[in-house]
Amino acid sequence: MKPQLHKLVAEPDSSFAYNHMECSYFDKPWHFHKEYELTIIESSEGTRFIGDQVSLFQPSDMVLIGPNIPHLYRNNEDYYKKPEMGAKSIDIHFTDDFLGNNFFDVPEMKLVRRLLNRSNLALSVYGATRDYVREQLYEMKDLPPVKRLMKLLDILIVLSTSKHLTNVLSQEFTVSNNKDAARIDIVFQYILKNFKNEIYIEEIASKLNMSIGSFSRYFKHHTRKTFSNYVTEVRISHACRMLIEDTYSVSEIGYMTGFENQSNFYRHFKNYTGVTPKEYTARFFARQ
Repeated sequence: MKPQLHKLVAEPDSSFAYNHMECSYFDKPWHFHKEYELTIIESSEGTRFIGDQVSLFQPSDMVLIGPNIPHLYRNNEDYYKKPEMGAKSIDIHFTDDFLGNNFFDVPEMKLVRRLLNRSNLALSVYGATRDYVREQLYEMKDLPPVKRLMKLLDILIVLSTSKHLTNVLSQEFTVSNNKDAARIDIVFQYILKNFKNEIYIEEIASKLNMSIGSFSRYFKHHTRKTFSNYVTEVRISHACRMLIEDTYSVSEIGYMTGFENQSNFYRHFKNYTGVTPKEYTARFFARQ
């Protein structure tokens, strides 16, 4: 289940890559690259895989991902059925030495170096820091290369002193080769298309021409989680979104996200979130 290595190319007159993406939906496979990546979602929603973590994404979500951490953004099915809905993001990619060897090791940059080291756990950016960085990223779109560079340095300095950062991963998760790149896409797409129904591990194992035992060991070795755990996390993530939308009852949501009965839904939900579905909803609306 190893992701695809992507080679990112900056513009000829720039030391880093700035990309303002507008598309019908995000279509990159599970991939990794040697560059740091700072991404903000402008529009669209879906499921995000970073390392061994699964969560939902929505507009304004911002993440700083360290080198060689595999990741994938996949939109909800509506975006593939109705391409006019559209997806937008801004991405910045830069290498550790894009300003020269040891630039981030000088005394003035020690906090930025600490930030870059911490990004090996991937960092979610929120609050006032996210709002500030978002505005800087928007402004960079129409700036010449030298002023873009100044903006990026400012962003890194702001992030390095911010308290509005949380780790996405509990432990480092990196890869360094490109074998079996397509397999992870097959598995994740299968999960996202079928999590609302009963999922049979023998079906996905068959798609990869593997026995159930071989597939189970292979999947856990490369993702640190069992296939069933990944499926459950996707289901719970979508259940959380539906609870917040407050359109369906708890029992309806459990059924609609693939759980065979309400007790099973409650048990898995509390195991992954620490609270019951009703407590989760109450806490969310209490913060509004």
